[in-house]
Amino acid sequence: MKGMFGSILPLPRFIKSSPEEGKPIMRRNSSAWQKSRWVWPRHGSVLGLLFGLFLGLLLGVAPSTIAAAAAPACPANVLGVEREIVLGTKGGFALGVKSYPQTLDLADHEVVLTFDDGPSPATTPIVLKALAKQCVRATFFLIGRNAAAYPALVRRELAAGHTLGHHTFSHPAKTLRLMSDAAARADIDKGFAADDKAAYGPPTAKATTPRVPFFRFPGFADTPRLDAWLASRNIGIFGADLWASDWRPMTPRAELKLTLARLEKEKRGILLLHDTRRSTALMLPKLLVALKKRGFHIVDIVPGPGAPPKFQQALKGWRSETAAILAKVLPRMEKAMSLKRKRSRRRIQAPIAPEMPEPRHQRVMAGHDGQG
Repeated sequence: MKGMFGSILPLPRFIKSSPEEGKPIMRRNSSAWQKSRWVWPRHGSVLGLLFGLFLGLLLGVAPSTIAAAAAPACPANVLGVEREIVLGTKGGFALGVKSYPQTLDLADHEVVLTFDDGPSPATTPIVLKALAKQCVRATFFLIGRNAAAYPALVRRELAAGHTLGHHTFSHPAKTLRLMSDAAARADIDKGFAADDKAAYGPPTAKATTPRVPFFRFPGFADTPRLDAWLASRNIGIFGADLWASDWRPMTPRAELKLTLARLEKEKRGILLLHDTRRSTALMLPKLLVALKKRGFHIVDIVPGPGAPPKFQQALKGWRSETAAILAKVLPRMEKAMSLKRKRSRRRIQAPIAPEMPEPRHQRVMAGHDGQG
């Protein structure tokens, strides 16, 4: 690509030059960053956009991606995206210090925004509007059945330049860990297929790997076998470095205060939010403004070829916070599931008495208990 067109015009933002494997892409607004983009689509040139569409079709780039690249430049006073990290997934990886002893190599006050469980027609549009207003890109970990139900929202996320990861098909309440390995794999694969169909249309051939090989376990409840299986398919596993705890009922104001306090404490990291939570959707505009005022910078993550980059290792004495939580929660869930199965078996095995005509003197009127 570079040899063919490099002497004619710079590469557009959606066609990455070939950085050293695992290295971050250029910082936003640097001279190199500006030169790496087609200037004419940013100025609204019709001829430029048409040529970009033609070139994109030749290269297999989606028109929605080209349209996003041709959007007007962001104002200087918005949060925007500071830089982009290209993540190769060859051999797989697992990151996010809440669950794993490593994470992205982020600088001080750099944040990656991630949203789970969507899309939802009630809240995802509010989230997308807030992100667009601040020229921010995020990663959405989709539930397959929601993607299948609302494909227009998935395509809207894609057209806005967001990264689409995966979060199983059904988000099982009992978690993948309490399912058989075969059932868990089937739910994951079904989610991959549903997400990709919603985003890109029906596949031309049976895909063995999703378009974006990023996955997050519901409830962070992984297993060694599932981790190894995903790694063998070159799929990266994402945990989180901090979260807003928005699965708990709270006001947008309380969620904003809690999230900012955690960000100020940790200084950087992968932030977990849920675009299905109304409190999060209503809180997000103020969060993005506050991040700008407090000197935080947004980092976008996208998939790329090759091996993963070098990750930042957890501090000495690290322990998995999610493992400790799951060790308390899952036994209770297993006990409840076991009791439910036993009750179900009793109902099935209980002998059914033959129906006998009721003695005439014992009959009562409907709605009357026969007493008094």
